[in-house]
Amino acid sequence: MSNIKITCVIVDDEPMALNLVESYVEKTPFLELKQKCSSAIEAMEFIKEHPVDLLFLDIQMPDLTGIEFSKMLPKDTRVIFTTAFDQYALDGFKVEALDYLLKPFDYAEFLAAANKANTWFELVKGKSQHNIFEEKEFLFVKSEYKQLRIKLADVLYFEGLKDYIKIWLKDNPKPILTLMSLKSLEEELPDAQFMRVHRSFIVCLDSIDVIERSQIIINEQRITVSEQYKPKFLKFVNNNSLLN
Repeated sequence: MSNIKITCVIVDDEPMALNLVESYVEKTPFLELKQKCSSAIEAMEFIKEHPVDLLFLDIQMPDLTGIEFSKMLPKDTRVIFTTAFDQYALDGFKVEALDYLLKPFDYAEFLAAANKANTWFELVKGKSQHNIFEEKEFLFVKSEYKQLRIKLADVLYFEGLKDYIKIWLKDNPKPILTLMSLKSLEEELPDAQFMRVHRSFIVCLDSIDVIERSQIIINEQRITVSEQYKPKFLKFVNNNSLLN
């Protein structure tokens, strides 16, 4: 059995649903309940001061829906949605939910979702909070019904395109296309090697040929560094510059 404790918050505007999920959490050894919240606003305020690993999050709530709230969470906080409406399932997976529980659900269904979260956190926390690819030199991506082995050293940059990513490689004029969000990929890549510089681009820092004003040039491709990511990128440049 895993020794990892997953801290969690339950968010639901129905008191009976809150109490039911609380009872399920309490009988699950690897879950540690930190707070019950009756709205996303309340949960947002709590998480600011007390970061947690996992949210059991209702979708249809007044003021701020669970889907909207999930998009505001820190990247290390994961979500299992709980809802009575199955039409939200696709939206739930688009925002990288670990699982989706359709009300009414029993403890067996809850435990299956919790175990899925436990497996995910074992990969992350089991490596002392390092990214799961940090000690590897490659990753596998699904493309055209195949799992392709991609060497991280061969990557020039990743380009986001709605729900897809283009992977541009050295000595390869055509990108590899895979169904994945740039946000989820960013969480898995080693920070020392890759950096998000635009909402649509993650670049390999070793592949940068030229920096010109607010643009990066990689293999003749110009990529703009957006204002949101500029401070972090400029810090990287300054730390690696001879002209301080």
